[in-house]
Amino acid sequence: MGKIALMVSREEMIYQAHNILQEKKYEIGEMKVVKTEDTVLEARQMIAGGATIIIARGLQASLIKQYTDIPVVEIVITAQEMGLLVTRAKQILRKPRPRIAVVGFKNMFSDMTYFDTLYDIELRAWYASGGQSLDEVASAAVADGAELIIGGDTAVEAASAAGVPSLFLSTTEDSIRTAFSVAERMNFAMEAEKRNAAQMETLLDYSTNGVMRLDGEGRILSSNPMMEQMTGREEREVAGKLLWEVFPETEEEGLKRALDTGKENYSCFLRIGNGAYLADLAPIVVENRVEGAVFTCTRMKPIRRERGREGSGRGQKGSLTVWDFRDLLQQSQTMQECLRKAKLFSLSDSPVVLEGECGTEKQLLARCIHGNGAVSAGPFLRVDCGSLSEEEQLALVFGENGAAARAEGGTLFLEGADRLSPAAQDSLCQLAKRRIGRGTEAFEEARADVRIILASEESLADLTREGRFSRELFFAVGGLSVRIPPLRERPEDLKEKISLCLKAMCGKYSRYHVLTGGAWKVLAAYSWPGNLTQVESFMERLILTAGRRSIDEAAVRDLLGELYPRMDGEVRLGDAVKGSRSDRQKLAVEMALEESGGNREQAAEALGISKTTLWRWMKKYGLD
Repeated sequence: MGKIALMVSREEMIYQAHNILQEKKYEIGEMKVVKTEDTVLEARQMIAGGATIIIARGLQASLIKQYTDIPVVEIVITAQEMGLLVTRAKQILRKPRPRIAVVGFKNMFSDMTYFDTLYDIELRAWYASGGQSLDEVASAAVADGAELIIGGDTAVEAASAAGVPSLFLSTTEDSIRTAFSVAERMNFAMEAEKRNAAQMETLLDYSTNGVMRLDGEGRILSSNPMMEQMTGREEREVAGKLLWEVFPETEEEGLKRALDTGKENYSCFLRIGNGAYLADLAPIVVENRVEGAVFTCTRMKPIRRERGREGSGRGQKGSLTVWDFRDLLQQSQTMQECLRKAKLFSLSDSPVVLEGECGTEKQLLARCIHGNGAVSAGPFLRVDCGSLSEEEQLALVFGENGAAARAEGGTLFLEGADRLSPAAQDSLCQLAKRRIGRGTEAFEEARADVRIILASEESLADLTREGRFSRELFFAVGGLSVRIPPLRERPEDLKEKISLCLKAMCGKYSRYHVLTGGAWKVLAAYSWPGNLTQVESFMERLILTAGRRSIDEAAVRDLLGELYPRMDGEVRLGDAVKGSRSDRQKLAVEMALEESGGNREQAAEALGISKTTLWRWMKKYGLD
């Protein structure tokens, strides 16, 4: 336990303290009578002697708090004690409703709001504050017409010099006993806090997770040794910096939202050096107010493979490039939310479904999920199922030497999942649910250790409701589903993509062009049914054919009309293609066929779908 010390200015208070200690309820390590002018020196000597809490009164308490860092418990005159003093003052003055002044520091007194009424007096409190001395305050009380002054030694001396009666601010055992009780409770709390802090420090020092402590604004207060090891930066290098400055991969808005509201944790995926980590920020909420937060990083361990499997997996062809989520456009909040889910899903080895229009970042996002997941050391194999017949899907994907087998220990990425045949859907269902690879021959099965990522332009949920996709397969793979928003829902990303393409094409063809404000408005208003792919193609054509350095809205509008006629009118083709309502989808097909003069290849290209899908839609709507 800590040591409690008592410092007072009068011997009688020491006697009172000794009487209280006879009760054996309190443990006071040191008691001393000290002159006010020696207060700071004596307090520092007490601290050097092991004192952890000092009990004092009035000016002495104020001086100790001002010039030392030790906790101070102040002796406060109780209302009962003040009542006794007021009664004695009335006996001395012997007159109706006498004017009495109380002189001292505010921290010395209890509430005296109703004393005038209770004791039939005119009571005024004179408190020393700022640079005022007690002499000055006592003189002011005398000048105000005080008939008697109650206060400490200084106030009593000032009253005597002015010829005004006075009473020393004496105490009974009650106020000292109360101070002892408060000091012991404070001492117990401090010791408990020390024990908790020591336990927490030991826990953090030996924790296998990286931990940082933050204030309510997101500034780093401390970090444990494991976090220093993870980041390669010592605590002193990051202390005082904002979390998102130290970890740029985190989403600043998401972190701020968690700190502002305190209602939920914030989780994200981080890559630090060569390691993959799951980061979590937990706000510390006290009385509905965020006082700080704890930020932890947990290293994700790669899934162990059997040596034979690992060797055969690495021997196959696959992507060796390490893809990063930062490679994707993500200025818009909708795309940030999309990537937040994708980062979390990358930590799992369960199937992931990516849904998005043509030209969105499905393949790039799939590579990022693979590269930042537990199977990143394995191969990444991509198969476009929409371009394969039913027999080819079974043989090339699920056959003995198919993609599922060659992706062993890695990722199998199937584009056009909405165009899988029923037989292929059944094989994929077995692979997703039981890790069983099924060959072309009946009952031919083999264990397969592969992570599955599916990409679809259509909603698998809609296809399932329409009976065009296996319900069992949908429920097996649909849990970790990510929708990639189209560019028209991401104005910030669209603007950045156009800017990047403008710069790239000007550099590629050694030109210099700028877009007028009107041109930017036209580009922003267009729906871009082909998304990023369409933007890249359009911007290359725009720069190549631009006749002036400044490209205005007329040039942009004319080229859009030339390349994509009737694709952004009252019925936007991109919206119509993706709409769940059959009449809108039918209208989109009719528009595309009309514009292409019945040429299916051109119509499919305009719609941003494959010829197989176009044929299926034509058959569905009776447009043969």
